[in-house]
Parts: sequence; C-alpha cells; structure tokens
Amino acid sequence: MKRVGVIGGGQLAWMMGSAAKKLGVELVVQTPSPHDPGVSIAQDTVLGAVDDAMSTETLAKKTDVITFENEFVNLDSLSVVENQGVCFRPRLAALTPLLDKYQQRRYLQHLGLPVPRFFAVEEQESLTSQIVDLGFPLVLKSRRHGYDGQGTFIINDLASLQQQLNSHTTTQGLNKSLYLLEEFVPFERELAVIAARSVEGEVMTYPVVETQQEQQVCRRVIAPADITRNQLVEIQGMAHTLLNSLEVVGVFGIELFLTATGKVLVNEIAPRTHNSGHFSLDACETSQFEQHLRAVCGLPLGNPTLRCASAVMVNLLGYEISRSDYRSQRQKLAEIPQAFVYWYGKRESRPGRKLGHVTVLLDEQKRNVISSMVHTIESIWYPS
Repeated sequence: MKRVGVIGGGQLAWMMGSAAKKLGVELVVQTPSPHDPGVSIAQDTVLGAVDDAMSTETLAKKTDVITFENEFVNLDSLSVVENQGVCFRPRLAALTPLLDKYQQRRYLQHLGLPVPRFFAVEEQESLTSQIVDLGFPLVLKSRRHGYDGQGTFIINDLASLQQQLNSHTTTQGLNKSLYLLEEFVPFERELAVIAARSVEGEVMTYPVVETQQEQQVCRRVIAPADITRNQLVEIQGMAHTLLNSLEVVGVFGIELFLTATGKVLVNEIAPRTHNSGHFSLDACETSQFEQHLRAVCGLPLGNPTLRCASAVMVNLLGYEISRSDYRSQRQKLAEIPQAFVYWYGKRESRPGRKLGHVTVLLDEQKRNVISSMVHTIESIWYPS
C-alpha cells in the first residue's frame, strides 16, 4: 500500500504527515476546505465534504486503501463504494455499531464490557418513569456527531431535560434518533487507552493515560496513569475484546471512567486516532499515527512503549475569538526543556477550539512534578 486515502483533513490527518514520510507512504486527503490542516501534508487533495460519497469515489481512484480521520461519515452511501471493491480500513462493518452512541452502548453491553446505565430517548411522556432508576443528575447525549463536549448535557432536573428536548422537537414530535440518556458517573478520574490491530489480528495497546477535562473538553493528558496492575490488565483486556470482536484494522481510542471504588467503565469509543494519544508522537517508540498507517498498509505494528518515565500533554485551547497565531506564547513553550510544540495552523481561534498541543517528557513520575509542569505550560498559554 503506497497511497492512502484519508477521509477528513483536520489535525489528526495533519499529524499523519511525518509518519507517512517515514514509511514512504503518500497521503491523499478528502476534506471540504483547502485551508484544512491536513491539506498541507497531503500529496493530493479531494475537496469535498467527509460524508460525500462521490468525493470518496474520486478518492478511491487515487489511492490503494482508504481510512478515516473522523467518524462524521455516511455509512449507507460509503457501502455502495465498498461494494465496488474499494478497501476501507477499518472496514465499514467495524464502524457500523459505533457511530450511533446508543447503538455503541448496546454493542459494548453485548460484549460484556461494563458501561454506565443508559436508555434511548423515545416518547417524552414516558421519560419520568424511565429516569426513576437513574435519578438526577444524568447525562443527555446526542447519538451522532458529538465531540469535545458538543452534544453532551448534564441535566439536573426534569424541567431542564424537557427544555433541552423541546429545543429539538419538530412538528412531528421528538426525533427518536437524536438522544440517549445515561446515568451520571461520579468518577474519580477519566482514563483512556489507544489500541491498534493489524491485518493479521495482532493487538497492541499504548500506556493507559489519565485525561483531565474542563467544560467537557480534554485539557490535559498524563502518561502513564496511576492505576493498579489489575486495572491495567482489565483495560487491556477490554481493548482486545473490542478490537477483535469488530475485526478492526487500525487505531481506536477508548475513553474510560474510573470510579471511587476502583471500577472501570467504558465511556466512549473513537474509531480513529485520538487526542488522548498525541503524547505518543514524542513519548513512545511508535506514535499512534505511525501505528495507524502501519496497520492500514498491512505493515507489522511498532513498539508502543514509553521512551521516558512519564509525559504530560496539554491541549492549547482557544480562549477568545481571534486570528492570532500566538507566536510569542508558542516560542516560550518551546523553551521548556524536553517540550515539543505542535501548532495545527487553523485560521481562527474560538473558545475551546483545539489550536495545538504541547508535550513535555519527564524524567520522573511524581504527581507534584507533573502538576508543576502543567502550571508552567498553562501560565504561559492562558492570559492571567
């Protein structure tokens, strides 16, 4: 496989660039705007929406295999393309149970993986009886297209729930495919793991990390997470079960909750490279982006182990509406010892938008050292 098509041209496609060059692979990106980050590293570009099957047909003619940078695709229209003999990795059947978050929950439950209690939102009249067991607060989630906190709402009472649902009620009534409800999990920490599966069925997992969210957007990632050996083995087993069941080829991100009692629950699955794995670009022997291309191209998987005692990755989030490139702040971040700064080249900042990230490699795994480094980074990036 020498030419890989990538549906989506955001920063995840952009970060495949150096890995593609290392492996001698050419990337062709399908994305709607010539200004998207992935365009700058692509050997060719197909300008079109990520859910435009006609653009994907064009992409297929230019490439040997097609993979995904995001999950905002239309599987029904892509199945027509797949039936023409186009090779998708991961295959569409591996994505089918995952793109709708309600169906994803049901699939995980079917596999015996622990998830929060949940149900689909159907008729509003029956909501009161349905939420008796869950109680408040609870979580209302969009079943499709939610990310970085978008489409996720913490609901504290029935009136707030009705208000949120009414804002999406049509003249025909509530769209049953819009939402699911699930219990609010009072987690101790949020965790994540990147896992990869090859064409031959080999599964490799990266170090489990702790993710720290603010306003439902990931702000920091700490690698490795401070968890027990049993929890590590359990999470690795979950990853193997999921990827083998789906017969995945490529990299998936698995988000998890760790409760105060030490129980691990699966939160969400991202069927692609993931923000929680960006630390691997500098902290691991093989980055998640190289690993994904290795799997997609049928190459042996690389070594995912850490090259340092620990690492902290901090997302550089927008905090204002601006067209600034924040060059001064980025230069200061780059002066931190063992720091690696990535700037995605987006043309506009807005609050909560991921504009870049910085990873710092550390020689020890002490919590106070990690906290101090986070403070140093964020005091440079955010206005006082």
